[in-house]
Parts: sequence; structure tokens; C-alpha cells
Amino acid sequence: MTGIKFPQKGLPPAELKSLLHDLKSNDMDWSNYRAFSMVFRAGDDVADIVRSALAEYVFENGLSPFAFPSLLRMETEVVAMTADLLNGGGTAAGNMTSGGTESITMAVKAARDYAREKKPAIKEPELLMLRSAHPAFNKAAHFLGLKTVIVPVTDASEVDLAEYRRAFSPDTIFAVGSAFSYPHGIIDPIGEMAAVAAEKGVWFHVDSCVGGFILPFVEKLGYPIPPFDFRIPGVMSMSADVHKYGYVSKGASVVLYRDVELRKYQLFVYADWSGGVYATPCISGARPGGPVAASWAVMKFLGYEGYLRLAADAMKATQILIEGINEIPGLYVIGKPPATNFGVGSKTLNLYAIGDKMKQRGWHIDSQHLPPSLHFTVSPMHLKVVDKCLKDLREATLEVSALKPEDITGDAAIYGMIGSMPDRSQAKDITTQYFNDLYKTG
Repeated sequence: MTGIKFPQKGLPPAELKSLLHDLKSNDMDWSNYRAFSMVFRAGDDVADIVRSALAEYVFENGLSPFAFPSLLRMETEVVAMTADLLNGGGTAAGNMTSGGTESITMAVKAARDYAREKKPAIKEPELLMLRSAHPAFNKAAHFLGLKTVIVPVTDASEVDLAEYRRAFSPDTIFAVGSAFSYPHGIIDPIGEMAAVAAEKGVWFHVDSCVGGFILPFVEKLGYPIPPFDFRIPGVMSMSADVHKYGYVSKGASVVLYRDVELRKYQLFVYADWSGGVYATPCISGARPGGPVAASWAVMKFLGYEGYLRLAADAMKATQILIEGINEIPGLYVIGKPPATNFGVGSKTLNLYAIGDKMKQRGWHIDSQHLPPSLHFTVSPMHLKVVDKCLKDLREATLEVSALKPEDITGDAAIYGMIGSMPDRSQAKDITTQYFNDLYKTG
């Protein structure tokens, strides 16, 4: 980007549209249903509803509920509908945010401020999390001045509850369980974990950013989903992303609290600004109206029956994939994922090389480590392509099984090297430098 300056003259609309189209040419192609992360598809009819709502509210600003009362109404209705879905019992309260990371950060902030009021003797608060929990909790703790205490899990993402109990200290103010975890799609033992937290007097949060808009429907379809939401007495807050299995464009999540008294600790109010009282429920001040409107519109368009139908298709596709993958020599699905997220492991093959082979065939499947695995997040539209995916995966696995270690190069070798570094600070330094270089402007 060296030498780029602010443009002196504007470009004609047709030329701009052409440039935008060209810029996307090297992006991940999610339109053909070959991406198993980043984008959640529910069909063209849902996409049309999203586009219409975004266009209707492209400039509206959620900062002022007085200037745009329609956004206030839609946000409160989205929150209420989400609370109903997650068994909030008519008392749960919350807000919409820009995504899971912001929802998680708001819950951690609320718990921190709650602890400051209720437990002022704690000077170095701790956040307790499993290794499989989302790093947004690490980020929130970093921003908000909490120490993270990480409880290990097995390679199948299972936790030793006795070890979890021992990890609590007098300074623990926040604990979290995942329903389900992103890497392997495992639902933590939420009931048992929340009970320990309640016994210790600790705020317990359920991260259902991925699972919140799919698990209730999977449970309704008759699959064995354990209780994970506000039905469990010790759960004080939850996060659920509408822009995942709610099938809305990015920028839409919900953070919920068991009652409005807990939600007040999320808010920020400054009454001494010359511009007036400044009060915001979330990190963002100005908030785009489009994601709020799109969330409201899609929920109204699909309704419970529509989401149930989409969940049935997603589960059918998931079961076909899991059964097929477990039949491929050298591959296995990690743990016992109950819904539509899972990881693929191997004790003998280089999974990153298999991922590269799948990329060459036009598939986008994320690589993970600790342990090495490939990640699948299955949407209902994947039902159209599961047979082709399994065919290509069998071929890719066969090709990799014939390779020698020295034949594996490129992204697979680099990712494997970073994942296997025993000194994790070195891995962090390498990644930091990489991202610093990636976003440089000159």
C-alpha cells in the first residue's frame, strides 16, 4: 500500500462497482456452500430479507433511542425473543451488540462491577475459564483488568469437574461454560459447573454465541441436548449471536442477564459532559441500525417453525458428514458433538496438509491446534454439498497419506510449526509480528 494518498477526484459509480467486484475476486467464495466457517447460510429468501432490512436502516443510528424509537422497539423485541428462546422466564434483560466478543465483554464488565459493589475486598479479580472457551474471554479480561485462570480439558474437550472446583479462589468473580464450544462443538457440563459457581458465590456465564440459535431447535427435534440456559438456577448471564445460526448479516449478537438488576452493571453513564448526559448500554456509542433491523426482520420472517426446519436440515447434513468422516481411514470426529459444530482429528495424518488439499478443491475448512484438527460449522445449505465434500475429503486424505513429512510445505508446514511450539510466548510473538505486518499501510 506504499504511496497511497487520499483521492483528489471521485470515481464514477460504474467504475467503483467494477473495482469492488474485482477486489472480491480473491476472497473466500461462500456462495457455493463450500465454506464451513465465517458465513451462515439459510437460503436466498432469508438473504433477501436481510438485504432489505439493511437497506432500510443503512444510516440510522442506535445511539439515540429518542431519535430512532423504531430501533429501540426492534432491539427490545429481539432481546425478548432471544430470552424466550433461552428460557429467560419473562424476567431476563439484555441488549444487542456488534458480535460475540462485545457480548462477552459486556457480561465480564457487568460481573466485574457487580463484584466491586458486592465484594469490595477483592483487589485482583479472577476470571475462570476452560481451555476450550473462546479467547474473547481472554480479551475481555485483558481489557478489564482481570486475571485469567485456565482449566485444562482433554483432547476431546472434556473437563475434570474436581479440577474445575479446585481452580476457584477467593478472588474468582466470573466463571464460564460453553454451549457449545467453537473448536469441537462440545457442550460443557453447564449444570454441574454453574452449581459449583453458585456454591462459591461466583457469577456464571454461558457462552452460547454459536449454539444459542440452533440448540433450542435441535432439542425440540428430539436430539439429546442437556439443559444449558436459564433453566439452570446458577446461570446469571448468556451470550448468543444472531449473526450465526440466526442467519443475519454480521454485527448482531445478544447479551442476556437473568434479571434487569444484573443488567444495570453493564451500563455506562457519564452525567458531566458539556454535550449532555452520555449513557450507553454497550461498548459502542454509535450503533448501526441495519443489523438490529435485519435481526428483527429475519426472526419475524422465519418464526419458530422456520428455524426448526433449518435446524433439521443442518442436523441431517451434520450427521452425514460425521458418519462419513469416521469411515475415512485415519480420520475421526473429536469427542461427541451433539449438534452442528465439530472438529476432525487424526493420530497418523497431517491434518493441515489435508486442509490444503481441500482448499485446492475449492473448500474452506479452518485449521485448529491444541490438538491439531480441522473445523466444521455446518449450515442447512450444506445439505446440498455433503456428498461431494466427503468424496473430496476421502481423496485428499488418500493423497496426504502417501506424502513424506518433507513433502509437506506451505501453509500446512507453517501452521503446524506454530501449533507445535512448546514455548507459547514465542508462538504469540510470531503471530503478533505477522498481524502487525499484515495490516501495515506503508
